[in-house]
Amino acid sequence: QLQLAESGGGSVQAGGSLRLSCAASGDGYVNYCLGWFRQAPGKEREGVAVVDRDGTTFYADSVKGRFTISKDNAANILYLQMNSLNSEDTAIYYCAADRDFRPSLVYRPLSSEPFGSWGQGTRVTVSS
Repeated sequence: QLQLAESGGGSVQAGGSLRLSCAASGDGYVNYCLGWFRQAPGKEREGVAVVDRDGTTFYADSVKGRFTISKDNAANILYLQMNSLNSEDTAIYYCAADRDFRPSLVYRPLSSEPFGSWGQGTRVTVSS
């Protein structure tokens, strides 16, 4: 399994942008499905964006057109570019990885349950 470490969180005003990074260590990075998830206070964890091995991406409706997930296979880094942030984006953001999950083959590609490796999370606070 990969070891994951997020960075890039912080406080930003509504309308602003942040870029989260997730550095991975371990073998076989290119063979993993990768994703970003978030958990707001008092709410369940939810999927934000997932990128499959071939670069196919999936986004939650709430972030489509504002967030972009990308990965650098040479550097083993996963990114989440977040633009036009609003207060509802306030949460702890986690990156996750799984070697077996195939999001294109399931009804819920943003489900967190299949992911076996998780980072410690990075906090994002958006003030209005």
